[in-house]
Amino acid sequence: MEEQATVTAADIARIAGVGRAAVSNWRRRYGDFPPPVGGTASSPLFSLFAVENWLRERGKPVEISLGDRIWQRLRNLGDDLALGDRVGRVGSYLSRRGVWTFSPRYDDAELLGLLDRFVEERGAREAFEFLCERYVDAHSRQLSVTPEPVAALMSRLIGPGPGVVLDPACGLGTLLLASGGTRLLGQVDDPATSCIAAHRLLLAGADMEMYGADALSMDSYEGVLADAVVCDPPFNEREWGYDELIGDPRWEYGQPPRGEPELAWVQHCLAHVKPGGLVAIRMPPAAAGRRTGRRIRGNLLRAGALRAVVTVGGADLWLLRRPESGERPPSRLLLLADPSTVEEQWRAHLRGAEVPGAVRIIDLLDEEIDLSPARYQARDEHAGEAFLEVRKHFEGIRPELPTLVVSDEKPSFVTIGELLKSGVLTVPDLVEEGDVVASPAVPAYVHSGKPFTAEPTMSKYRADPERLDAAFLAGCLRAAGQITPTSSTRIDLKRTRIPRLPIETQRAHGAAFTRLAAFEDALREAAESGLELVRLGLAGLTEGQLIPEN
Repeated sequence: MEEQATVTAADIARIAGVGRAAVSNWRRRYGDFPPPVGGTASSPLFSLFAVENWLRERGKPVEISLGDRIWQRLRNLGDDLALGDRVGRVGSYLSRRGVWTFSPRYDDAELLGLLDRFVEERGAREAFEFLCERYVDAHSRQLSVTPEPVAALMSRLIGPGPGVVLDPACGLGTLLLASGGTRLLGQVDDPATSCIAAHRLLLAGADMEMYGADALSMDSYEGVLADAVVCDPPFNEREWGYDELIGDPRWEYGQPPRGEPELAWVQHCLAHVKPGGLVAIRMPPAAAGRRTGRRIRGNLLRAGALRAVVTVGGADLWLLRRPESGERPPSRLLLLADPSTVEEQWRAHLRGAEVPGAVRIIDLLDEEIDLSPARYQARDEHAGEAFLEVRKHFEGIRPELPTLVVSDEKPSFVTIGELLKSGVLTVPDLVEEGDVVASPAVPAYVHSGKPFTAEPTMSKYRADPERLDAAFLAGCLRAAGQITPTSSTRIDLKRTRIPRLPIETQRAHGAAFTRLAAFEDALREAAESGLELVRLGLAGLTEGQLIPEN
């Protein structure tokens, strides 16, 4: 079984303690590197046994942890399509020690022994969390996990001591684990994922309940009201059951448009929280301003259900409170583009205090009802001071052109390919100081600094300094338009023409090329600083932080 275990390139990098680029370099440079034994061209699998031997033969440190050995054996019990099911069954085994629920074809006595050893070392909960992390890494494109800082913030915004907490799209249970609730209710549309989430909660000692079904189309908690609801629902799903759910009683604030399932999730969450209870739901930024959703946004505002929209980590948090009977709706909505002070401001806003960032709801109820926080926040609170700093930097930029004159001489040319054949140029394995590098993203330049391994899309050349000046070569490559990508994504510069010039003339040209490159950099820096001056000037004049000088 050990010799059948396979690993990905990411696994190899982790085992060897190097980056992914180093593994790619080994595959390219060493003909005896173990070939793929499975997977696909874009995601190959390698024999763990062969990779270990290859690394040891070259004196490279190999340290495969007990957890990684368990992970590889678990992964090789079947294909990756059923990997989530196998991880869930391990969670079941760890939650109910001694009960193994794999089918006979998955029986692996050695794996059970390794799991028992791992539990003795790290405890059942930590052992399962380790395997869950590996599972997320292996399925990063299919799984969407709420970032831990965002999950922690959401839990603080609904807390402290929220009691019963529901997450109707709980994924692997991250938000529920962070919530601090005394009873945790979860639901997710994939049975394997719900199994993993359930055992994460059980191993954390939670009082919990979990269902594996889509909450919008099959509400497992119908009639249940929680003290708080947290949710990070799937974004932009078109097949969410619009036709089957027309007129659903959960749509208290309006029928969600076909293209706005997120507004269905908002109302589902509100339908499952007690009067006065809080909801924290992660939303795509577009949901705050789409025209199709303006009616529902308006109804949420008028009823006093939506209390804040906060931009956090590339998405928005909508903070809601289910209105109590007879309660007077608030007059302001908290809109924050900077989450650094949200906790203090949110608590004060809930108490009815006036806080920075609170916008009058009557001013929001226009034709658009756009609740995007950036629209209502000053772009720069220190625009005046920043304007002076940027202006000082701008005035210090001094682009200088080299002095160039017209020449009547027409040189002959030689190609890069010919220079390589003659030995004037070589292609180094490792880029060192003085080598010339060209890439699709960066103009050709002469490297200075520590050696590094070039990426596959880079071309690298080492010139004989007695016959070819490196700065001259870099300038010619830059003038030739940098690169010509081939179908294999490598760079082919062999046809680039280089003038035949004496070495002293090359060096003079190289110095001029270098000054032109510096001139270009200075122009670009001046342009960027100039645009920033305009932005800060507009913001400073608008906000009263700058005034025209008499």
